[in-house]
Amino acid sequence: MAVSGKYGKLNIPKIGADEPVFILRAQDKLADAAIDMYRALAVSHGRQLASSLQKEIDAFKKWSGAKKMPD
Repeated sequence: MAVSGKYGKLNIPKIGADEPVFILRAQDKLADAAIDMYRALAVSHGRQLASSLQKEIDAFKKWSGAKKMPD
């Protein structure tokens, strides 16, 4: 279990029962930009996950569902 302020308790493997999480959804118009900023921070710290984050950004951009501003 994990805990989201918006979505409540979530069953996410490898995350502790009381560990807070922040969820970005593909429907959020700001999400891919937020992930890209995080990717840039990862790159600036020499982290290898930067390439996998680019895959997530691409997936968010390719998602064909309706997009909206976050609520």
